[in-house]
Amino acid sequence: MWKVMLGSRETEVEENSTLLSLAQKVQGEYAHDILLASVNGKLAELNKTVTDGSMVSFFTAADKPGIQTYHRSMIFLLVKAIYKVAGREDLDKVLVDFSVSKGVYVDIRGRVTVDAAFTGRVEAKMRELVEERIPIDKRNVSTDEAVGLFGQYRMHDKEKLFRYRRVSRVNLYRIRGFEDYYYGYMVPDTGYLKYFKLYPFDGGIVIQMPVEKEPEVVPDFYPGEKVYRCQKESSRWGEALGVDTVGDLNEWIVNGSVGDLILVQEALMEKRLGEIATQIAADRKKKFVMIAGPSSSGKTSFSHRLSIQLRTLGLKPHPIALDNYFVNREDTPRDESGEYNFECLEAIDVEQFNKDMTELLAGKTVAMPTFNFKKGKREYRGDMLTLGAEDILVIEGIHGLNDKLSYSLAPEHKYKIYISALTQLNVDEHNRIPSTDGRLIRRIVRDARTRGTSAKDTIAMWPSVRRGEEENIFPYQESADVVFNSALIYELAVLKPYAEPLLFGIPKEAPEYVEAKRLLKFFDYFLTVVSDNIPNNSLLREFMGGSCFNV
Repeated sequence: MWKVMLGSRETEVEENSTLLSLAQKVQGEYAHDILLASVNGKLAELNKTVTDGSMVSFFTAADKPGIQTYHRSMIFLLVKAIYKVAGREDLDKVLVDFSVSKGVYVDIRGRVTVDAAFTGRVEAKMRELVEERIPIDKRNVSTDEAVGLFGQYRMHDKEKLFRYRRVSRVNLYRIRGFEDYYYGYMVPDTGYLKYFKLYPFDGGIVIQMPVEKEPEVVPDFYPGEKVYRCQKESSRWGEALGVDTVGDLNEWIVNGSVGDLILVQEALMEKRLGEIATQIAADRKKKFVMIAGPSSSGKTSFSHRLSIQLRTLGLKPHPIALDNYFVNREDTPRDESGEYNFECLEAIDVEQFNKDMTELLAGKTVAMPTFNFKKGKREYRGDMLTLGAEDILVIEGIHGLNDKLSYSLAPEHKYKIYISALTQLNVDEHNRIPSTDGRLIRRIVRDARTRGTSAKDTIAMWPSVRRGEEENIFPYQESADVVFNSALIYELAVLKPYAEPLLFGIPKEAPEYVEAKRLLKFFDYFLTVVSDNIPNNSLLREFMGGSCFNV
């Protein structure tokens, strides 16, 4: 018998037994299915053999590594079912594109009509495969062999991706003869993949899957039309330019054309900013531009660049940071852990904000506050403001789209903007890049530069940040007049040399090491772009430094 440490207790296992057999032995101690393990601080699939003296812990779908494994395996099952139902010869591409509702939108191209009937057949095939509990096998092949295989499979995005991999070997996964590549780990067999629902949507399929909070519950499908249209427009723009996957981006870098790509992307963003400014200026009743978005969306740079565009149209914009209306520190609400909750609406002096805004709208002169974060108090330093006919306020903060914040202001005076970094780049056709990963990388780089915060601490507080977004930002995104995508198609290749040293600095024994290692592996797909060609007014400068704005 071999001895292993399972959490804080020692247990015995048969020699050469698998993590799966140990997981089955202790499954009753867990509220949800065990999906993945950690062995001596490194993630491991359950099919891996246990070694004597190992330190083992398990993850379920209630944990981030577990739910990521569940989602990834579910996408593999979906792709397998689509190819089985449609037939490989009738498919040009199955593109796992971006998040919609609590699911993922999958664009299916070829000689296939994607309607309710087709979606029903795919879902039925998936449930059939789940019932059969088919093993998800893994094999290790050379990178050259992988390139050849995916050329044969007509998965040309993967073929291109592996041409730029430095590693000599890669892992391929298989469900009963259907082989594919995925970035990350898989569950042992299809029987684990019980919770999902498919919906036909806009010529494709949305697969709804559980989230960490409720691992056995498939959320209802509520597509956000405005955010979806913005995502689709960004994705199609990248595709039209020939840069919709990491392999495409690497090709631009190798060919020496990435400078042109940067200029085109920045020009497109400036054009979009100009269009928004024109819409605002066309309605002279609009006096309050309300900007909101999740963490690291680039709200500050966006508000500066929008203000410049408004000036070109004869308006006089004044930036207002909602943070200056924080209540004093001793009046700040606390969360369930007893920590200050700076992200709830009650952390803002809503009454004072509405009083000031209504007086400004009435033509009165108002003393504008500044919040002293060191003292935790709101201060008045003689900053006076009066709104004339050409003046307009550009208000930025996480509650900007919540009408409870600006309850005294009539809708005709407000123009609402939702901004987020909606990543338009995929690793390949079946491996999407979550927008949350892009924003986390931005924040790691910015926090280290501007606040001296370690990558370890930024990763540790990210779940709390995400909870605040779910409660205070995402419910209001569809109320916006316009959705703006701040993601730059080239940005991850630029941020790579800034983020990698910070992630390497996280010690192996730290709880955040697993996430750091995942992000480091992710960066391996990218060639590096030097920052010299990034304009100093680029939104990306807010994170990497060198901006012409005070950000």
